[in-house]
Amino acid sequence: MRLRNPFGRRPKEFPSHLWTQCPSCGEMLFNKQLARNLNVCTKCGHHFKLGAKERVEILADPRSFRETDADLSSTDPLGFVDSKPYPERIAAAQAKTGRRDAVITGDAALAGIPVVLAVMDFEFMGGSMGGVVGEKVTRAAERALAERKPLVIVAASGGARMQEGTIALMQMAKTIGAIARLDAAGIPFVTVLTDPTTGGVLASFASLGDIVLAEPGALIGFSGARVTSETIGEKLPTGFQRAEFLLEHGFVDQVVPRDQLKERIGFFLNAFRVAGQDLRWSL
Repeated sequence: MRLRNPFGRRPKEFPSHLWTQCPSCGEMLFNKQLARNLNVCTKCGHHFKLGAKERVEILADPRSFRETDADLSSTDPLGFVDSKPYPERIAAAQAKTGRRDAVITGDAALAGIPVVLAVMDFEFMGGSMGGVVGEKVTRAAERALAERKPLVIVAASGGARMQEGTIALMQMAKTIGAIARLDAAGIPFVTVLTDPTTGGVLASFASLGDIVLAEPGALIGFSGARVTSETIGEKLPTGFQRAEFLLEHGFVDQVVPRDQLKERIGFFLNAFRVAGQDLRWSL
């Protein structure tokens, strides 16, 4: 890794395994210090992407997370091939992340409150939602309903998985149905929108939380800004599809820094518990 030098001197090199350059402010960040700060830039507050495992560690109380449906893995229902067969893409993503698919689900305690937790992993094929992701999210919602526990979902996705075609698109309706049953039972559902949350995931369960939180600067939108601009034939406002813009326009309830997420979710869940008689929910 090299820093650009405007004075024509030989640029100083930083070993990439020790240092990371912030894409927002250009600050060189020592990797160990960056990790201690939950992968948030200490200078400008830029929130780097996190894997699902790291997010579980941040949100779940120590040693409380118990993974469920870990054995589910995508098949190739369409025999889909682009530049390579779909099974090869799945295998590569599994090797890269150590995950079977793009979401982890399980039971956990969050700030001492029993919850069902689902966390998406953008590193697995862009967090795309295929049959397995839809099934695991649906099962998580059904378990929350059966056990009367709040459901917390951390979204990070490029949308529906194109290699599964209509099967992927049908997961939108499937997950919405499960969330609707949770809502009818008065059981709290909290979503956290991270960078990025787009496409069919945003257009389905990720937008349906009783409380919708977002991390600072997160890209949130159905389609890309260029496609949107060309479709409506207008220039988009500054910050369009960023978390702060959506907060101003009422699409999210709060923008919450990463180090405050667990406390904030716990606060809202406790508020729901206090009102449990009216919400037909209690711990």
